[in-house]
Amino acid sequence: MLPPPTGQPPKTHIKKPKISDHMNGSDLNELFFPHEDVRAIQDQLVSEISETIRQKGNLIAHAPTGLGKTAAALAPALSHALKNELSVFFLTSRHTQHLIAIDTLSKIKQRYNLKFDAVDIIGKKWMCPVPGTDTLYSKEFTEYCKKQKEDYRCEFYSNTKAKAGKIKEGAEKVLEKIKNISPSHVEKIAEVCSQAKVCPYELSMMLASSSSVVISDYNYVFNPGIMDTFFLKAKKDLEKSIIIIDEGHNLSHRLREQMTERLSNFILKRAVREAEKHSNDEVIQYLDLIRDALDQLSRNLGMGKEKLVARHEFTRKIELIGDYEQVVADLEFAGDEIREKSKKSYVGSVASFLDRWRGPDEGFARILAVKKVNSMPYVCLSYRCLDPSLITKDIFRNAYATIMMSGTLTPTSMYKDIMGFPNSTVEREYGSPFPSKNRLCLLVPETTTRYAKRSDQQFRHIAEITSRIANMVPGNSAIFFPSYSLRDQINRHLASQLKKTTFLESPGLTKQEKQDLLHEFKQYKDQGAVLLGVASGSFGEGIDLPGDLLKAVIVVGLPLQVPDLETKELIRYYDNKFQKGWEYGYVLPAITRALQNAGRCIRSETDRGAIIFLDERYAWPNYRRCFPADWDTKVTKMYEDRIREFFAE
Repeated sequence: MLPPPTGQPPKTHIKKPKISDHMNGSDLNELFFPHEDVRAIQDQLVSEISETIRQKGNLIAHAPTGLGKTAAALAPALSHALKNELSVFFLTSRHTQHLIAIDTLSKIKQRYNLKFDAVDIIGKKWMCPVPGTDTLYSKEFTEYCKKQKEDYRCEFYSNTKAKAGKIKEGAEKVLEKIKNISPSHVEKIAEVCSQAKVCPYELSMMLASSSSVVISDYNYVFNPGIMDTFFLKAKKDLEKSIIIIDEGHNLSHRLREQMTERLSNFILKRAVREAEKHSNDEVIQYLDLIRDALDQLSRNLGMGKEKLVARHEFTRKIELIGDYEQVVADLEFAGDEIREKSKKSYVGSVASFLDRWRGPDEGFARILAVKKVNSMPYVCLSYRCLDPSLITKDIFRNAYATIMMSGTLTPTSMYKDIMGFPNSTVEREYGSPFPSKNRLCLLVPETTTRYAKRSDQQFRHIAEITSRIANMVPGNSAIFFPSYSLRDQINRHLASQLKKTTFLESPGLTKQEKQDLLHEFKQYKDQGAVLLGVASGSFGEGIDLPGDLLKAVIVVGLPLQVPDLETKELIRYYDNKFQKGWEYGYVLPAITRALQNAGRCIRSETDRGAIIFLDERYAWPNYRRCFPADWDTKVTKMYEDRIREFFAE
């Protein structure tokens, strides 16, 4: 049972928030609103979320940056949870959002003198203090950890639980310590537990069982294997859980990737080496035959080509080796033995693929692709998920209430469809709380990156326009391109025309490299520099450059690639399901990425900045309607005059 709120002082002791006409101060105090001031439009979001939870419903909320989504969602959710013995799950993939959520809960606890537990938890692998486990793939870590616990060979686990499963006395004292400092960020919990040589994950599970709020990654609710284990150990019930999904526009892609499996000649080669190292001749024979089967499937497929493969085409080749079930079982057993000695196992990865390959056809595509990687032929057979609602629809139907929110959930109807929300789901699009005069949003139909119109002349024209804009902006600018290849082709003409220092984003930046580049870029805020990035790269989403750190964003073209076979299958699937394949499978996801790029510019109510979308397609009615109404987009070829006037104000 969850603890009721206690120790709340009389309301006369709590300063009522300054509010608009939508809710009064008593309402906001009743819902544990954590701040003295409520932002414009924020009270509407608080009210809608509270009503959705009261009705045990679902809400999809397009809520722009600066609206205060975290406080607007957590406050009413916690209020309902404490009154009705419910649990709140705040799901986010971003480290910064974990920190914001913890800070919000701390303010609520202090402001209203409440007693409740909260836990911040990330992937089990990333909480593990055992050296070397961070290099394992998630599935490899799961198998390794499971075996270590079963054999009682993990020092941290054995210090936490007795063989009978009961918590040890020393671990119990650590649990009390982290309860006393709750809510705390996961890094603090991991630090306290590691110093005491106890398992941070296991103690977090124990804390979760008494917690009213769980802050976690999407996996703890939307990965069936992880969810089942977590809910059992944490004593949670989905029907008594309020699910808040932050940055909800990312969820569909995350789940599709989560349910996708791949088998390549690279993996098989490593698996053979692994089996040879452990002198497992039977497994080597299996792997050689599986590699032959993959070679046969790809024999007539040219370099850079893809094709669809029927399930039976591959399974029949495996059945020539032996009984399919037995092959999978033998490889799984061998993989487990290897993990006991070296933590990870490619043999186990092959077994996992063979097991998943037998899955259903509906909502999936089976694709064989051949390409070059590091000058070597790379052959990959994949079982790719197309439909995230295969997981989400049952969760949305069975949870107590669900809130999905993001600054780029337009059109909300698309997310309702592809995520499998019930028909009764409420859809809301909120305006920005920031002054409209602080943002200039232009659609400039002068150029295009459409594949059929790409040419050196087109690239020169794009370079001319982007350099003019960046040179006249009084401060830093960021230019986002559809791909690294296009960026580099345009930059051949752009580099000589820019009068400012240029920063080029490289593919595959580490976290530290990304932070270092951003730090250096920020130092140019007075004289101005230009960051040349890529729509789907390291800086297109999830970074904040508030104040005068970024004055303009130019989005060059639509981040649409030539449709590969997976995209074509996605279009076909959504055409059959919703008669909207082109929009849902191709165009709208690209628009969402472009809007995310544009959102790097204005992050607070005092920021001023110009956002320029440079492509004729943005002015087309079917594309322009995708922009949030409050962005007040203007189609113009007089962009220089508009930008000059804006920054002169």
